[in-house]
Amino acid sequence: CRYCYLAADRSPVAGVPAASLCMNCHSEIKKDSPEVQKITRALESGQPIEWVRVHDLPDFARFDHSAHVRKGVECQTCHGQVQDMARVAQAEDLSMGWCVGCHREYTARPPKGMKNVAASVECSTCHY
Repeated sequence: CRYCYLAADRSPVAGVPAASLCMNCHSEIKKDSPEVQKITRALESGQPIEWVRVHDLPDFARFDHSAHVRKGVECQTCHGQVQDMARVAQAEDLSMGWCVGCHREYTARPPKGMKNVAASVECSTCHY
C-alpha cells in the first residue's frame, strides 16, 4: 500500500497515485484486468482517469492517515483485504461507532508491535 500511497505516513490524506506509478507493477501484474486496462488506456490517450471514490467520510468528520500509519495501524484494518479484491470495495462501514470501537479496543489491547497506543475518543479528534 505504502509504495503507491506515498503520502499516507506524512499527510492526513493518502492521496491518489499517478497512473504511471500504478503501471510500475501493473504492466506485469493483472495487466489483463479490465480495471488495469482502464489505466493503460488513460495513459495511452493522455486523458485523466475519472477515479471513483470508494471510501468517503462525511464533510464533518476527518481521518488523518498519517496518524494511523505512524502508529502502525495496517491499511487493511479500515480498507479490508484490498490485495485480494478484484475490484476495491468498502469493507467496513466507517461509522462513528465503528471508529470509536476500534479506538477503544486498540487502547485497551494494543496489537503486537503498536507504538504508544492511546487512541483518543474525544469528539474534537475527528470532528471540527
